[in-house]
Formats: sequence, structure tokens, C-alpha cells
Amino acid sequence: MREEIINLLKKENKLSNKTISEIKDIDLNDFSNIVKELGKEDTEYIKASEISKDLDTDYIGKNIYVFKEVSSTNTVAKFLSINGAESGSVVISEKQTKAKGRSGKSWESPLGGVWLSIILNPNVDYTKLPLITLATGVAVAKTLEKVGVENPEIKWPNDIIINDKKVCGILTEAVSKFNTIENVIIGVGIDANLNITDFPEKLQDGTTTLKEELGRSGDENLLIRTFLEEFERTTELFNHEGYEDILKEWRKRSYTIGKIVEVREPFNTYYDAYVLGIGKEGALVVEKIDGTLEKVISGECIIKK
Repeated sequence: MREEIINLLKKENKLSNKTISEIKDIDLNDFSNIVKELGKEDTEYIKASEISKDLDTDYIGKNIYVFKEVSSTNTVAKFLSINGAESGSVVISEKQTKAKGRSGKSWESPLGGVWLSIILNPNVDYTKLPLITLATGVAVAKTLEKVGVENPEIKWPNDIIINDKKVCGILTEAVSKFNTIENVIIGVGIDANLNITDFPEKLQDGTTTLKEELGRSGDENLLIRTFLEEFERTTELFNHEGYEDILKEWRKRSYTIGKIVEVREPFNTYYDAYVLGIGKEGALVVEKIDGTLEKVISGECIIKK
């Protein structure tokens, strides 16, 4: 995180008068207000004022920080959360140079997408973190329905699918101290006003965009505003322990239930299984080839064609 924040400050000429040795001795927390100020400067495409206009939320998006380019919105959000940013604060960037994904994957996020992270203080233990990811997936799917997408589906645990192709990814990270969750960072990347050719060739077959699916470009600021409203509604269920309501909405849109998948768990444990459903804690319930049942808490599920 330190290197990424220093690179952001360098890019914005906030450390131009510092020597290398001085930079090594910097307490980055002293620069948190500068990072917040950078997030309030004018940008060309994503406008905090447009998102805030008519935003119907109580706390999500009341503080919005928009950047022209960062390595990862999750990294900036994590930095700001450590330095007093309020729950519900949103970090958005027009571009990302090193976006974060599951299992340490990273990639560039070009201009035209919606790349954002939300800081939450949900006051829960680690066992509930998977449900936050599922709730976010429901909020994204409902958002896409509102902008005209028919039948967006949710692939466990963190992808949104349109017509068998990925249009959105979600990454949830906990900010912990002494085994206590202080904040949760929810990163969301939606391929909005992009062309398929904007992606690396190896990703093009399995990827789609809202522009491709709807046959037109959309208003990114309106898309973000709609998502923030849906996100607050869904997380309010979470805050009031309405977990079954979240799971009900998730199951209605599941891309994974009823499919044969290759389960890839940590430590290189791979096996084929049939997906029966999802448990109350957010784990995927599968039946292995030998008939035994398993709960998949973390890892990947590759749909078998």
C-alpha cells in the first residue's frame, strides 16, 4: 500500500521536492488529507457532483473521492479507512493501473469502466464477510436490471454475468487490527462504456460490456448513483441481519446453482462437483462425484461446458 500511495502523490507532484531518503522516512498518514483533497479535484468523466445530485441514500456516497488514475481504488480506500474516512465513503477512479482481483490477480482498468470501492464499518465477524460479497452482487445485478439489462446473473462468489460472459467483478477485503475487523473495503468493477477490443485478447471471449449488451453508451455517473442506492438498500438488510432475504435475492439470480463445476480451493485442491445451492453463511454447497457433500467457502468455481 505504501508504494502505491507514494506513486499517487508523486504523480500529482505532491512529493516533487522530496529526496529519496526523505520519502523513505515519510509517515504516509500525514498525507491522508492531501489524498482526500486530490479526490475532490475536478475530473473529466466521472463527476462527484453528478453522482451526488438526487442521490437517495442516508450514508453511502455522502463522501465521494474521485481520481483520474490510481493503481487500485481498494488500496486508496484502505488507506483512507485507516485514516478516519467515514463508513459509506466511496473512492472512484477513471482508470486503474493495477486493479485488484481474487487470488492476487491484477490488471489495468481502462477509461470507460466504473471502478470504485466503498468503505464499510459493518460491525461483524469474519464469518459474515462472504455474505457482504453476495449482497454486493445482488446490488450490482439490480442496478443492471434498472439500466435495461435482461437477466443479469451472479456467478459465485464475485462475478456478474450477462449471456454467459463476465461484466463485473467484486473484491471484498477486511481491514483488521488485533483480529478485529475495523473496516471492510468492497471493490466493484463494471465494464460499462468499453469495447471488447479494449481488453487483452486472452480475456475477450469471456468478457462483455454494458455498451455491447445494450447497443449504446450509458451515463457512468447515473450508473454509479443507481448502484450506490441499491447497495445501501441491500446492505441495510445485512445490517439488520436480513441474511435470508439477501440469499433469496441471490438465489433468484444465480448463474452457478445447478451447474457442474470444477472447484478450485486453496492449496491446489481441485475436484468436479454439482452445485446444489448456497448455505446460510454464503458457502457454496456441492455434491462431489462420489456423492459426498462439501461446503466451498473460498476459491473458484469453473463452469464445465
